[in-house]
Amino acid sequence: MGSYSFPVEPLDASSLRIAVVVSRFNDDITGALLDGALSTLSEAGLPEEALTLVSVPGAFELPVTAKALASRGDCDAVICLGAVIRGDTPHFDYVAGEAAAGLMDASLYTGIPIIFGVLTVDTHSQAIDRVGGSEGHKGEEAAATAIEMANLIKRITSKA
Repeated sequence: MGSYSFPVEPLDASSLRIAVVVSRFNDDITGALLDGALSTLSEAGLPEEALTLVSVPGAFELPVTAKALASRGDCDAVICLGAVIRGDTPHFDYVAGEAAAGLMDASLYTGIPIIFGVLTVDTHSQAIDRVGGSEGHKGEEAAATAIEMANLIKRITSKA
């Protein structure tokens, strides 16, 4: 089992513009992911006016929304939050796999970091473990990743 380690440098979102797209499906879980992400962004100094928050019906709708936001040119990163919990049908495989592939495609197409904060778990209790339980808080981790990657891409692409 892997573990997430936050960057050594303090997270600084004071000069960033970040969008968060959250799925309403499994909203008890996605709401907790959102709370963790927003808390981390706030603690890192993201100005309130630099945050765009959008909700979508489910994880399948995350990629097109993330691509639209990233393509506007006013976001340094897009955080996508969702929860896909395995059921008795292959629906899980289609939704989780296509959401992941779509978000990667959108990120590569736009050049904007699009963060995969989508839980793909077998059970509801596994999801609970990942929103502040024994497996950490994946919403906080997604926000930290967005801040780190947005700042990294800015440094890489800066001509100064």
